[in-house]
Amino acid sequence: MTEQKKRTTIVLFSGDYDKAMAAYIIANGAASYDHEVTIFHTFWGLNALRKEKLIPVSKGFLENMFAKMMPRGADKMGLSKMNFAGFGPKMIKNVIKKHNAVPLPQLIELAREQDVKLVACTMTMDLLGLQEKELLDGIDYAGVAAYLADAEDGNVNLFI
Repeated sequence: MTEQKKRTTIVLFSGDYDKAMAAYIIANGAASYDHEVTIFHTFWGLNALRKEKLIPVSKGFLENMFAKMMPRGADKMGLSKMNFAGFGPKMIKNVIKKHNAVPLPQLIELAREQDVKLVACTMTMDLLGLQEKELLDGIDYAGVAAYLADAEDGNVNLFI
């Protein structure tokens, strides 16, 4: 009898640095334990997949406003608590460095190296006016039905 591979799925809804970091720590841990892992990025969680540099794309007024208000890339995301007008992320990044922990951008790269499936929610992309060329290369694009198909057989399903 063949043993079926375990699956972990994570919905990353939050655009907070610390919550995204937790999602990626769990994802990398699960991948290390030989789980098939999917992170479905929706709403503010899509910011973790945004490229840091400005990509010129044609957008409407509201989409341009969203693009200007949302952080570009994982390293620009704020904290869920104690953001302190932007000083909180600087402090936590110093603590991460001091303890030789892995910061969020490198956790995302590690996840990619471990074949964690990174999925951008296409419906949310439409709502926020995000285009594929504004997000990291080599990720998947899908709707909620694709996430549910992955989660249906999941051993661990998390919403962060």
